[in-house]
Amino acid sequence: MTDMNKEAISVLNDLIETSKDGQEGFKTCAEDIKHPELKNVFVQRSADCATAASELQAAVRSMGGDPETSTSVSGDLHRRWVDVKAMFTGKDEEAVLNEAERGEDHALKAYKEAIEKINKHNLVGIRDLVERQYHGVQRNHDQVKALRNQARARS
Repeated sequence: MTDMNKEAISVLNDLIETSKDGQEGFKTCAEDIKHPELKNVFVQRSADCATAASELQAAVRSMGGDPETSTSVSGDLHRRWVDVKAMFTGKDEEAVLNEAERGEDHALKAYKEAIEKINKHNLVGIRDLVERQYHGVQRNHDQVKALRNQARARS
């Protein structure tokens, strides 16, 4: 396996963890929210993150690598923090949306760092996939932020 393949696999595996974190994070949000429309948004975003992770895993396999299959330690810690915080603040709409936005901030950062590595190491074989997924993460972030702002305006 070439060094370029190893670097590409490393970048993709980091994004798999990020996507798995998003999948679990949105799933947790869906469980915590009572508003049916928001619940549906979170369920769909969780499914989108699962699809993204699957695409990334397929790309890693196509390069001869072993794809990541789990969430990150930091994602697990964030979800536990959200659960503890919810015990004290309640699971109101705005609080859940704040945490979802925080998760999407992390995802955006991870994708931006991945694109920087792709450009630095000229990993053209994975650029289109990562950039397409980055735009999806940006849409998720913008949607969650807009929903959070609406919830904030109502309170």
